[in-house]
Amino acid sequence: MTTAAIDAPQEKPTSWSGVFALAACAFALIASEFLPVSLLTPMASNLRVTEGRAGQGIAVSGAFAVLTSLFISALAGGLNRKTLLLGLTAAMGVSGAIVALAPNYATYMLGRALIGVVVGGFWSMSAATAIRLVPARDVPRALAIVNGGNALATVVAAPLGAYLGTVIGWRGAFLCLVPVSLIALAWLWRTLPSMPAAARAPGIGHVFKVFTLFGHPGVAVGMLAGSLLFMGQFSLFTYVRPFLETVTGVHGASISLILLVIGAAGFAGTALIGSVLQRRFYRTLVVIPLLMAATALALVAFGGWTTVVVALLALWGLAGTSAPVGWWAWIAQVFPEDAEAGGGLFVAVVQMSIALGSTVGGLLFDHSGYRSTFIASAMLLVGCAVLTIATARQSAAHA
Repeated sequence: MTTAAIDAPQEKPTSWSGVFALAACAFALIASEFLPVSLLTPMASNLRVTEGRAGQGIAVSGAFAVLTSLFISALAGGLNRKTLLLGLTAAMGVSGAIVALAPNYATYMLGRALIGVVVGGFWSMSAATAIRLVPARDVPRALAIVNGGNALATVVAAPLGAYLGTVIGWRGAFLCLVPVSLIALAWLWRTLPSMPAAARAPGIGHVFKVFTLFGHPGVAVGMLAGSLLFMGQFSLFTYVRPFLETVTGVHGASISLILLVIGAAGFAGTALIGSVLQRRFYRTLVVIPLLMAATALALVAFGGWTTVVVALLALWGLAGTSAPVGWWAWIAQVFPEDAEAGGGLFVAVVQMSIALGSTVGGLLFDHSGYRSTFIASAMLLVGCAVLTIATARQSAAHA
C-alpha cells in the first residue's frame, strides 16, 4: 500500500465555518457562565438576597458542569454529536431566558444549573468536535480559533454586561444572551456535518475509567494544585464588583471600564504565556499563583486607592486568565496518549473548584467581609504554588 493511500483516510472535508461556529458558542457560553460577576449587586438587590447568595449561581453552574462532563458521553449513548451540540446550544438560550425572567431566587438557580449542564457538555466535546471538522494538520489552528472565543469573552463580556446592566437592567443583559445563542444555534446547524457517535461497549462503566488516570505519576498532586488555583481565583473574582462598590467607591460606568481593563490584560496574558511556558514550564506554573496571591493581599491593603486597585486588578487579569493555558498544556504533557480522557477529568476538576471557590468566597464575604475572602484566596493560591513544586519534582523523578 502506498503512503498516499495510507494518508488518504485522514483527509476530510474542511469546515472552517463550523470551527468559527464553535468559537461563537464558546464566546456565548463564557459570557453566560460568568455574567453574574458583573451584575452581582443589582441581581442580589432585585432577588432580595445577599451578594454571597447571588454568587452561588456560579457555584451551582460549576457543580452541574462537573456531573455533565463526567457522564454526558454515557448518557448521550449513540446520539449523533451534531444533534447533541445543537441541543446544548438551544439549552444555553433557554437558560438565559430563565434567569432573565426569574421571579425568585429558586428560579434563578434553576437557570444557572441549566447553563452548568451546557458548560460541562460543550467543553467535554469541543476539542473532539474540532478534530472532526478539519484535516489533522490543521487541528492546532482549529483549537486555537475555538479557544479564541473564550479569550474574547473574557475581554468584553464582563464590561459589556456591567454596561448593559446600567442601561437596560440585569434582566435585559441576560435576555441579550438569547439572540446570541440563537445565532450560534443556526450557525452550527448550517455548518456542522453529521457526526455519528463512536462505537463503544454498552453500559456506563467506561465513564469511571477516567478516575484511573490518578494513578499516573504526579497526576493526583497536579490535579489538586490546579484545583486550588481555580478555587483561589474564583473565591476572589466572583466578588470583585461588590468590593469595588463598597471598598474602592467605584460605581456605574467606571466598573465597566475596570472590568474591561481586567479582560484586556487577560487577553494579553493568554497571547504571551505560550512562549513563556516553552522556556520555563513549571517555574511559570509556580510564579502565576504566587503573583495572584500577592495581588489579593495587596487589594486588602490598598483597597481604597482607585488607581492602585485598577493596576492590581489588571495584574490579576494578566496572570489569572493565562493560568488555564498552562494547566491545559500540563494535561497534554502528562497524558500524551490519553489527552482526551485527561482533559475530561480536568474539566470536572476545574468546574468543581469554581463551584467550591465561589461558595467559600460568598460565605466569607457575607459573614466576615471582603478581607477574609481575599486572604482565603491568597492562602489557596499559595497552596497551589507549593503543590505545583511537588508536581514538578515528581515529574522530574519519573522522567
